[in-house]
Amino acid sequence: MSGYSEFANIYDRLMMDADYEGRSEYIKALFEKFGKKPSLLLDLACGTGKFSRIFAKDGIEVIGVDSSEEMLSVAKETAEQEGFNILFLCQEADELDLYGTVDGAVCLMDSINHITDKKILQKAFDKVSLFLEKDCLFIFDVNTLYKHKEILGDNTFVFEEDGVFGVWQNSFDEESATTDIYLDFFEERDGLYKRYSDEFNERAYSEDELCEMLKKSGFEILEILGDLKLQKPEFQEERIFFIAKKI
Repeated sequence: MSGYSEFANIYDRLMMDADYEGRSEYIKALFEKFGKKPSLLLDLACGTGKFSRIFAKDGIEVIGVDSSEEMLSVAKETAEQEGFNILFLCQEADELDLYGTVDGAVCLMDSINHITDKKILQKAFDKVSLFLEKDCLFIFDVNTLYKHKEILGDNTFVFEEDGVFGVWQNSFDEESATTDIYLDFFEERDGLYKRYSDEFNERAYSEDELCEMLKKSGFEILEILGDLKLQKPEFQEERIFFIAKKI
């Protein structure tokens, strides 16, 4: 996965429509549904720390982990400006190494899909399980095969947001269920445009694949839900949530 090195500073502007607040409320409701609201939460692949700050605002102690130094630099600076004392660690998901255990873990905004090697994803699940206390929850979302095949596909998207013009090009390989994503952004500064380019891959995993890996890592799957719903996913669901318990 790319480190988003070229556009870490404009990432949040590009994600303005992501509804972090609404998604955070949904995640907290899932923890509370099972009576497992965490006091110390692992935010895996935290990016610029938007979710980390929202959870911290709710009185939850948070450890944010990401593989991108640039993303974490933005996360740390923003958290300090907003008065939050959040520990941010630069680590790959499969090399997670915390100072102790946590009583809750999340991995959001299709970050799981960015781990395209199944063996590495299995190691990442193993690491989360290692540092998660027994009977506590690991909640994550993934983009579905339907989204990769029918929405992302071999399509190109063009958009403009808050002074940033972007071109998003995809190339989908059905055999491997992976999508190659190429990004070009142009940021306006004093009437001039600076170009940022990056590329990365996503892999669509089936529910069965993820359930099998989670079980191997010592998790029990409590529920699989549609995006921001409390019902099972529909056929054309673009994003689904997994709620797994460490056993």
